[in-house]
Amino acid sequence: MTSNLLESNIESLLSAALADAEGTMYVVSPSADTFEAAVDVIADAEDVSVRLLGDERMLKDVLDDFLVASTAADLIDAGRLELRGYDEPSNTLIVTDETVTAIVGAGNLVAGLATDDGDFVESAGQQYEAAWEDAEPFNLRTPPITRVRDSLNEEIGADVAGDFDGVLASLETARGDGDGLDEVTISLLVAAKNQELLYDISKWGEDVGIASKATFSRTKTRLEELGLIDTEKVPIDVGRPRLRLVLGDDRLREADTDELANVAQSLLAS
Repeated sequence: MTSNLLESNIESLLSAALADAEGTMYVVSPSADTFEAAVDVIADAEDVSVRLLGDERMLKDVLDDFLVASTAADLIDAGRLELRGYDEPSNTLIVTDETVTAIVGAGNLVAGLATDDGDFVESAGQQYEAAWEDAEPFNLRTPPITRVRDSLNEEIGADVAGDFDGVLASLETARGDGDGLDEVTISLLVAAKNQELLYDISKWGEDVGIASKATFSRTKTRLEELGLIDTEKVPIDVGRPRLRLVLGDDRLREADTDELANVAQSLLAS
């Protein structure tokens, strides 16, 4: 038997379990918390590649958070993470060429109960390789965060890109549930903070894959009705005037970038 693992949180356990892994690695039937932690751990690790088999409903729910989804998309783009749907009953497992580890939570501790028995490890590897071949790939439509940052910097400007990163860093989640700050709302707020054109930020958002121009327009209208942003008409040589976005509340205008999200959420909740 290889050494069991005992940690105070799932991130530490996953880091320890993946530290010495080589070859193809499977994470099977993770909980939402384990999946979210796995994305962070894989992003911080070097030379780690994971095939993750998870419940499709759970995957969709966790990946509704832009912070998790855009990081996962980065890993997928780099060939370090693959996702497939899997609805068969199973313990949460980490399966490598050398060990099989079952993840078990108990109170404030998380244990990894591991075995390196050759026959068992080989059998588990064959089972989940077959399951992987039969499973349908999970289609993640969120763009990679690296692509989002690079294109925002190049197409809109470094100040907007910096504010976008600053707002994301201040958030624990960025969910598109209609009540909080999703990626479209964040994009519009930082564009308004820097007085960018609605046309430019919505075209960028559609081109990079965040959302359609129509979604940006609807969200702008909602934020405008709630008083978070305002618009100013900018004449152009041909066609209808374009709209410049500006922040619509003094509390937002006075907020530093790392405070912008909290102030916006307070205004949305009021």
